Amino acid sequence: MIPEEIIDAELEVIEDIETTKTYRLTDINIQGFTDELKALQQAIYKVLNTEKYEYPIYSFAYGIELESLIGKDPIYVQIELQRRIQECLLQDERITGVDNFQCTVTGDSLLCRFDVTSIYGNTTIMKEVSV
Repeated sequence: MIPEEIIDAELEVIEDIETTKTYRLTDINIQGFTDELKALQQAIYKVLNTEKYEYPIYSFAYGIELESLIGKDPIYVQIELQRRIQECLLQDERITGVDNFQCTVTGDSLLCRFDVTSIYGNTTIMKEVSV
């Protein structure tokens, strides 16, 4: 049976905000949950320690390509590392900026320190790579 009267209904769109709650990783195990800035710091750590194109479980857009920098001139590595870090981190919609890079070369390693601005606040990250 088809209704003969027209039903006037308005749909209300409610914007869902995705939760950032995730498992909390420690040095040796997964214990409890974390969210917001701590969850974002975990995500940054994970993406910066995953070699791009290496693991078939991740898309080609995930991770950072660092192996190709080994053996290169430290000045080139410093410039390229900044670009690659910004490129991989700015894919995350929670991150609004990556800047204030400070790099130090010690022997055959380069330590890069930088600030990440996000919707949850600011954090300072360090990443060491072989040169």
